[in-house]
Amino acid sequence: MKQRAPLTLAAVAAALAALTGAAALTAPTGGPSDGKAATSARMPVERSLLVCPGPSSSDIAETTYTSFTPGAPAGEGKGAARLLGATKDAKPVLEPKEPGKPVGATANGADAPALTGSADGVLAPGWTAQLTTKVAVGRARGVLGVGCTAPGTDFWFPGVSTAKGREDHVHLTNPDDAAAVVDITLFGPDGMAKPEAGTGENIRVDAKSTKTVLLSSLLPATQLADATAHVTTRAGRVGASVQVGEENVGADWLPASTDPAGSLVLPGIPADATSVRLVAFVPGEEDADLKLRLAGPGGAISPAGSEQLHVKAGMTAVMDLKDLTRGEPGSLVLTPKDPKKAAPLVAAVRVVRGSGVKQELGFIPATRPVGTRATVADNRPEQNTTLLSLTAPSADAKVKVTASPGTGGGEPASQEVTVKAGTTQTLALAPAGGKGSYALTVETVSGGPVHAARTLSLTEDGIAMFTVQGLSDDHSTVSVPRAAQDLSVLTR
Repeated sequence: MKQRAPLTLAAVAAALAALTGAAALTAPTGGPSDGKAATSARMPVERSLLVCPGPSSSDIAETTYTSFTPGAPAGEGKGAARLLGATKDAKPVLEPKEPGKPVGATANGADAPALTGSADGVLAPGWTAQLTTKVAVGRARGVLGVGCTAPGTDFWFPGVSTAKGREDHVHLTNPDDAAAVVDITLFGPDGMAKPEAGTGENIRVDAKSTKTVLLSSLLPATQLADATAHVTTRAGRVGASVQVGEENVGADWLPASTDPAGSLVLPGIPADATSVRLVAFVPGEEDADLKLRLAGPGGAISPAGSEQLHVKAGMTAVMDLKDLTRGEPGSLVLTPKDPKKAAPLVAAVRVVRGSGVKQELGFIPATRPVGTRATVADNRPEQNTTLLSLTAPSADAKVKVTASPGTGGGEPASQEVTVKAGTTQTLALAPAGGKGSYALTVETVSGGPVHAARTLSLTEDGIAMFTVQGLSDDHSTVSVPRAAQDLSVLTR
């Protein structure tokens, strides 16, 4: 057998970076002097990529872009970051200068751009960006918030609709120098829906550009009240999010659900929710039988009359949970009825606050745990505006929550929170003397896992406009092997 050449550390780092698709790695230096292999080390990512969708088609939209890196204190290394319009030769919209200090920018009207960008050096690990749009009146009225994401190739959106009175647009943004090709598949309560020939396939998204697809245009003869959209790429990669507008109810973003899993947590359902509807989908070949629990401040309960849900493979299932929280904030926890038969699924809830002409909707997809650390940007210091929800579905946990300075100044504030198993704890934390928007960072101290979501409420004319963003591990570090002289120990 021909012996393989030893891999250099740089080659391994490059290969690992290719696997992540969104981060390059800082390789460790030095190592043991005896020539033996040592354990791996956690090293900070060297480069991060983010994609933000176009905010709104409304001429009266008011959009705020915010960017933040928790990272190391200023002076501990160099870095650069910028977010710019998703077109060739676009000008930067945001350019953070150092970790620990958020920066913001505003844009008004329908011309506010989709963004793409990168961060390197000390600004890369945990780099976070958020866009928040407020539309005071009209069909698209509401507060629409979404976190910018790394580009990818596979996205699930349970909770979309092609029904009359709904306008669901899939926003596809290509950050790369080559065109991407995208497919969109819809699954209703009877399985895969058949779009008009070719409309959902081979959707070209040019390099450094963004494209919007109205889901109802894929099924002009069929109305699906509740469906699941699967967005995949045949070539390239994109950022993908769904913007929902519902007549007389409001508008918001529906982010992608976490990857299919046997157990899911949907964190941060508001205490005053007047309607909660769960939409779930099983991509595989086995049905899912689920137990539903609401994790509230005092513990987990099974909603009366909604304790279980059967989801047929390949079909979208819906359960109306009505006013599930009944005055106390909570998180929905889905677990398999039989742990030995845990069919992976995706899920999201449509949440409505208010009633009559003062309704407002938002969406909460299933999220990954916060892991080591997670951050959400664009929190507001005004009273009763920002609320953080923390859920420990299975074991006690302790987390540290830090509020950064605001974009206009202030001193950071930190607090440790103990979250008992099966509960959801809420926290309103802001920087001392903070002005402007700020970031919230959650770090797991012990126990867990912990799931988190931030609710931002901006009341307008008596309407409780709101948006909920989940927090997920920022993957700011990656495990790479230590080395003495080379990595020949990795070859066979």
